[in-house]
Amino acid sequence: MQVPGVRLANFILCNGLGRMSYQVLARKWRPRNFSTLIGQEHVVRALTHALTEQRLHHAYLFTGTRGVGKTTIARILAKSLNCEGGITATPCGTCSACQEIDSGRFVDLLEVDAATNTKVDEMRQLLENAVYAPTRGRFKVYVIDEVHMLSNSAFNAMLKTLEEPPEHVKFILATTDPQKIPVTVLSRCLQFNLKQMPSDTISGHLAHILQAECVPFDLPALGLIARSASGSVRDALSLLDQAIAHGAGKVEVAQVRTMLGAVDHDYLLTILEAIREGNASALLQVAAEIGMRSLSFSVALQDLSALLTRVQIAQLVPSAIDLNEPDGERIRGMASAFSPEYVQLAYQIASHGRKELSVAPDEYAGFVMTLLRLHAFRPSSVADVISSVAPRLRLNESAATSPALTIAPVQLAASNSALSGILESSKQPQEHDWHQIVASLSLTGLPRTLAQHCELRQFKDGECLLRIAPAHAHLQMKPGPEKLQRSLSEYFGQPLLLRFELAQSDANTPAETASREKQKRLSGAISSIEQDVFVRDVIETFDASLVESSIKPID
Repeated sequence: MQVPGVRLANFILCNGLGRMSYQVLARKWRPRNFSTLIGQEHVVRALTHALTEQRLHHAYLFTGTRGVGKTTIARILAKSLNCEGGITATPCGTCSACQEIDSGRFVDLLEVDAATNTKVDEMRQLLENAVYAPTRGRFKVYVIDEVHMLSNSAFNAMLKTLEEPPEHVKFILATTDPQKIPVTVLSRCLQFNLKQMPSDTISGHLAHILQAECVPFDLPALGLIARSASGSVRDALSLLDQAIAHGAGKVEVAQVRTMLGAVDHDYLLTILEAIREGNASALLQVAAEIGMRSLSFSVALQDLSALLTRVQIAQLVPSAIDLNEPDGERIRGMASAFSPEYVQLAYQIASHGRKELSVAPDEYAGFVMTLLRLHAFRPSSVADVISSVAPRLRLNESAATSPALTIAPVQLAASNSALSGILESSKQPQEHDWHQIVASLSLTGLPRTLAQHCELRQFKDGECLLRIAPAHAHLQMKPGPEKLQRSLSEYFGQPLLLRFELAQSDANTPAETASREKQKRLSGAISSIEQDVFVRDVIETFDASLVESSIKPID
């Protein structure tokens, strides 16, 4: 009877799946100190130095997308401030203060969800107790999560306390949307921007956890989970929990693909091989198989764009591709089969095809047309297409000046369409001014405002340099630069590195041009109304005056 008991004990000790009260991986493996925190070295370094040198600020603001460690760092910082061993960057984790903070029972750590406590009365009630000394710890720590959800009145209520708090009070604010926080609050905090986790870092972390949990796994499966998590460690751990349950205690590639609805890379490589061989039937077969498996066509085009990126890297920086990684050899083969120009064009076709799925008759039709577009535009180089189209374009120009010369309309339309499709993929900034580029970008909100206040200074070797005046430097707040870089990369059909320099602009920015045009239209509208006979009669008869601020030009 002892053998089954031993087996059961090993099972419970090894992977925890037999426990009556199972703790999810995201909670079980939450970092308890700075040394176990992954991917936020810049934040850890700054906080470690501050704690070691006792240079403590009264308010900290952690920003970043979901699942990157904002609340986790807040709790570690609270332990560092209240550890019974003293203020330290390496809290012991064993004293009563550390253990109570880890378990959420520390009386002087007040965690507030601003999404459910948005009103001014709730904030005032919370801050009334700030004047009283801590009950157990060295500091009374207020952790306010999703602080951007507070109302303006609530922000105003906390300003005084935030600016001049008692010496025993520390504020730790966390948000996913810092743009909604008033500048008056931002200026009173030390701000730390937490970055999204790279897929390689997440997959390595998942591998470490599964090894500790004694759960068998396939490493490529962890890569799929990491990519699906989109930089969030918490999302990755939640997906990992789901994958373990889906695979009955194992994490295997096939099961994870089924769970995520991911597209097998074999399908994507088959698409490129069919394009290389000019086999349209094979493309239709791949599309049919993806549809039969109910996989996402949007994800398929997204993964195809990612694969084309790897092919382009293999062409331009061959040493960056690891031949030992899955499909490494096949990617090298594709890199030699296509010209770099065509890979750029194919990337743009796949990206635009994904955007067009929503307006296609159905997603299957949109996916098929994208594949056939890749098949139709498969020249050995863009130069070959331009050289073949240019003579007919010159013939078209001659026809415009010579009535005796005619060209078949269908042939001319096809020529112009082909040239437009090819040249669209190789646009360069010098061909357009910055005003035209900004007008063509699909940006809104802060990213668009940032673009409108910039001046294009240089575009060289995939690097775009923009100049912005110091007065508008605050527009560089995340996620404006990232969205602008992504939109410019899509516009030019190539990966771009976006840099900014602070200086007064030498030329008019799109914002200045728009403001000047708006003022010109307003002046014209005011002049037109002042010259109106009826308006002049009213002014003279009733001794009235014209309120210029009430006049708006008709666009």
